[in-house]
Amino acid sequence: MTYPNDFFILSNQLIEAGRFIDNKGWVPATSGNFSARLADDTIAITVSGTHKGCLQQSDIMLIDSEAQSLDGKKPSAEAVLHTALYKRYPDIQSILHPHSMNATLASRIFKTEVVLQDYELLKALPGIDTHEARIIVPIFANDQNIPRLSEQVDRYIDQHGDIHAYIIAGHGLYTWSDSVMHTLHLLEALDFLLGCELSLHGVKI
Repeated sequence: MTYPNDFFILSNQLIEAGRFIDNKGWVPATSGNFSARLADDTIAITVSGTHKGCLQQSDIMLIDSEAQSLDGKKPSAEAVLHTALYKRYPDIQSILHPHSMNATLASRIFKTEVVLQDYELLKALPGIDTHEARIIVPIFANDQNIPRLSEQVDRYIDQHGDIHAYIIAGHGLYTWSDSVMHTLHLLEALDFLLGCELSLHGVKI
């Protein structure tokens, strides 16, 4: 197929993000998935089963808003979680989902939510301009039925309002923003803050 020009631009950004995230140790083996929204509302997303630190152009594929492949390649089953977020938040342009140790451990320690409060680094999050802030990162039980998990996330947001990220228990973190680079900044800030909370609760990493 013929890919739109911005597919290649965004693919390269996802490849670079993958290298950075892999260098942090946040995507062991073939874990994680990354995506970016194109101008025509199709989505560039990592192919299922690829190592995110060794991504090539051929490891990025194109899906539609229903997570259906447009180029014959196979997306992760979790592509549905990406498309649900793009539908809910029209302004976001990228989603990053690593499997960092901090996010995985946080889900074991805090069970239902992580509260992040009074940290200067919270100002890295969109709409926050003071350390005197409090955000909640909800934790959802892992579920191999991805559409059901996606519905659970949607219900939570409907009931509690917008969120910046969420954790799937024993699995990893999802976060999003208006560009691949801004999402990467947000991811790095959140992982640091999760590490702070784990240390405060006596977890030694």
